[in-house]
Amino acid sequence: MIEVEKQIRNSFILFLTATIWGTAFVAQSVGMERVEPLTFNAVRCLIGGLFLLPCMALLNHLFPQRKQALASQLHYPSLRHSALFGGMICGLLFTLASNLQAYGVKYTTVGKAGFITSSYIVIVPLLGLFMKKKVKLRIWMAVAIAMSGLYLLCMGEQVTLALGDLLVFLSAILFSLHILAIDHFAARVDGVLLSCMQFMICGILTLIAAFLFESSDIEALLAAAFPLFYAGIMSCGVAYTLQIVGQKDMNPTVAALILSLESCISVIAGWIFLHEVLSTKEMIGCLLMFAAIVIAQLPQRKSVKESDGISKKYSSLSNME
Repeated sequence: MIEVEKQIRNSFILFLTATIWGTAFVAQSVGMERVEPLTFNAVRCLIGGLFLLPCMALLNHLFPQRKQALASQLHYPSLRHSALFGGMICGLLFTLASNLQAYGVKYTTVGKAGFITSSYIVIVPLLGLFMKKKVKLRIWMAVAIAMSGLYLLCMGEQVTLALGDLLVFLSAILFSLHILAIDHFAARVDGVLLSCMQFMICGILTLIAAFLFESSDIEALLAAAFPLFYAGIMSCGVAYTLQIVGQKDMNPTVAALILSLESCISVIAGWIFLHEVLSTKEMIGCLLMFAAIVIAQLPQRKSVKESDGISKKYSSLSNME
């Protein structure tokens, strides 16, 4: 029962993450009309990372034992399980994925970019197979339904391939690796620390690239202040931290399915805030995506053999007591 409650709680946290990402798409669309992609990405990540510093300080003050746990995570006996290593890996993956996506969008349509990016709901379980992560038939069915919904939601009448499509697809592979990296490190290190580190790394690396390849000025940054702060604090600082917390003890494929609702929610947010028209095809796509999430979350009856095994496990535990 406790496990079911944990899955419901984590699912809600991931849904909240997708909701923030979806609404942040509006802020990013408005902000990138004034600021170039690398500059926008660098500033929002630095804002997100800086926002999390006082959050960590407050948590350390409220829970003194947490400070000691953080120190041990930074100097873990095994480097590959340390928060420092986890932050570097997640930060590098996020840097490459988010910037490839930003440049890919310049050379393709937003709808195609959304569809190709969300293909991580297929890439994650495929990559998971190489990592010996089992994916049940019911989850594959949910993935197929979700991809059908995404196609209706994002794709137009003509299907053509461009340079931007390739860049966005590469970013989808990197986002898939990022989800699997989060799945690995979330159970081993503090979520807020991991999130803060990945944003600071992404912000610094992207800022260097922005100085080399772009020419945004202070006036442009001030003009895009509200979108930058919303994308930095809510999309980065809050949502990506929620992703790390929500993915803990969660099937990465199911997590990817829930996070893919970002595309669905972005369309709804555009309809509400930007007065964009929501077609019948898009509404059917949204419904299919929500149906896929429900199917993935349906409780599965345990087999007699599995139930008998669990009973024997608890029986042996009670005998030990």
